[in-house]
Amino acid sequence: MVVGKNIHKKFGNLEILKGVDLEIKQGEIISIVGSSGAGKTTLLTILGTLDRPSSGQVIFSNQEITRLNDKKLAAFRNQHIGFVFQFHQLLPEFTAIENVCIPALIANKSRKESAKKAEDLLELFNLKERINHKPSELSGGEQQRVAVARALINSPSVVFADEPSGNLDSKNAQELHQLFFKLRENFNQTFVIVTHNSELAKMADRTLVMKDGRII
Repeated sequence: MVVGKNIHKKFGNLEILKGVDLEIKQGEIISIVGSSGAGKTTLLTILGTLDRPSSGQVIFSNQEITRLNDKKLAAFRNQHIGFVFQFHQLLPEFTAIENVCIPALIANKSRKESAKKAEDLLELFNLKERINHKPSELSGGEQQRVAVARALINSPSVVFADEPSGNLDSKNAQELHQLFFKLRENFNQTFVIVTHNSELAKMADRTLVMKDGRII
């Protein structure tokens, strides 16, 4: 479903990615591990279209998205890709349900339809009683579950997660990890997860190990 071909990334004279090749299938949960500076997050942002490679190709369902202009790429990202970050990146002035709805409203979906789907997702994540709470009124685990719901609101082809449990205690981290597999079971959702959490890495279908800008 997602193919990366000979991906290179340079910042000035510094080469971060040195020719990465990978394939991701529908419904796979893949972890990417490696020491700091190996290029994991850079690879994730390129696969997720938040950055462009210096050279190489990223192909989604046989469409080479590296050729799209910025406007088309932003629309593609909104429709096909979800993101979960270590620090949930929720907007503090909005409630949980409003935060979840934002990507759907950007995609010009109806407010009523978006709110219904957001409510269903939050209920699935055991947050029904918290939908009108702002992020400051939620625990860290609850905030991260809201962030996962936001990532799923537009039914993306793939969710890219960068250290999603890195800011959680062990209990909340374990619950988040189990949630990823529940979503795969229920929706055949695809996840690509950069993580330092060895337990999560072992649970994944495949673990890709990066070192010095390459998958080894």
